[in-house]
Amino acid sequence: MPPSSLYRTIARAEAVTWTLLIVAMILKYGIKVGDWPVSIAGFIHGFVFLTYIVAAILVGMNQRWSKALILGAAATSVIPFLTIPFDKWLERKGKLVGPWRKEASDHPADQRWTDSAMRWLVARPKLTSITLFVMIVAVFSTMLVMGPPGGRG
Repeated sequence: MPPSSLYRTIARAEAVTWTLLIVAMILKYGIKVGDWPVSIAGFIHGFVFLTYIVAAILVGMNQRWSKALILGAAATSVIPFLTIPFDKWLERKGKLVGPWRKEASDHPADQRWTDSAMRWLVARPKLTSITLFVMIVAVFSTMLVMGPPGGRG
């Protein structure tokens, strides 16, 4: 899967999970069906939220985005549905064009250790997928132990 497809798929999934979470909050607070809708939708959204941030970093590094653009991409996940127009903006600006960079080129950035590490990761997609999944699960599990933002209620 090319970087553009990975980014786009996860950006859309992030927007869909925002929808689930908003509907769940309407059910909890508007219709008073209890906590279960928010628990389920929040769990799904939280996992996809973290996955989107990881994907934004990985794709951003591969596409040689600036640090500010990578941070901006990650930040779009905080505002409901913003990942979709941001994805369209990236496409219009040509920021998603190109394959995974698996080998060094003459580009000066390819000499940095971060680019070398990124190339190593994208050259091993199965290992990278498993490793990133485990890392996301670890962060997500830690967040679950810490509890929801703002406490219960």
